[in-house]
Amino acid sequence: MRRTVVTNPTATHRTPGWVSSITTALRFLVHSNLFISLATVSVAVTTALLADLPLEPLPLFIVFAATMFVYTVNRFTDLEEDEQNVPQRAAFTKQYGTLWLSAGVGLYVAAVGVAVALGLPGAVYMFLPLVVVLLYSVGGVKQLFLVKNLVVGFAWGAIPLGVGYYYDRLLSPEILFLFAYITTMITIAAVIFDVKDIEGDRAEGIPTVPNLFGPRWTRVLSLLATVAVAAAVIALVGGGVVSREFLVVLAMNAYVCAYIPFATTDRGPLYYGFVVDGEHVFLAAIVLVLEWLLW
Repeated sequence: MRRTVVTNPTATHRTPGWVSSITTALRFLVHSNLFISLATVSVAVTTALLADLPLEPLPLFIVFAATMFVYTVNRFTDLEEDEQNVPQRAAFTKQYGTLWLSAGVGLYVAAVGVAVALGLPGAVYMFLPLVVVLLYSVGGVKQLFLVKNLVVGFAWGAIPLGVGYYYDRLLSPEILFLFAYITTMITIAAVIFDVKDIEGDRAEGIPTVPNLFGPRWTRVLSLLATVAVAAAVIALVGGGVVSREFLVVLAMNAYVCAYIPFATTDRGPLYYGFVVDGEHVFLAAIVLVLEWLLW
């Protein structure tokens, strides 16, 4: 006689406890803006190492503090959109946002105070994060096609410029190369980010590449742009503008090409907030390993 086995579908598909714990921890890092702040610090680390500059804690702290401030304020100004696009993040902001906003403001004020107290050259540029907040969250740049993506790109591109200014190497080929590279790659990432926000952006009347061309063509165009950036990097290294050490950034181009095909509307905040935003953490890790092994 054939025996019938009754299974519990809930138990069969139950997520292991350790996976749930890791997911919860990653979601906290993403929603609290700790991970995105680590990502911008990674840009500063990559810049310092590739430009042969010493790693000092102060510029890294300034970058971390400015990022925490800008992105935490943005969580509040984008709360209505997040309730539709990223409800889990919106819920986190409602419950813990005031605490993290206080932390972000406190860190930013401390960074400005330290810069002024130490008489750092260019301390006045510490107020640029305020300009970014006003432009992105209040100034209406989100209503202009591609402008918000470029604002985000240039804001991240300012990190290599800030590192170069701090070490009095602002106009060096290495710093200018990284400024252009980071600006372009973050602009591409910002376009990909808009895929998850299609419904909310349409409701708010915000024109984006995914809204105008659809997710599929957004992915195709982003892949082509990423390949074009890689070709430009190879050309600049081949032309002697920067040393061959800078070919290491192609690792990030490969990383971006790997995640773009999976950037769909049904991906959750961990995909965009951890995988996509993790591209600079990935690059910094590669640079650190190569620095230790070869350079």
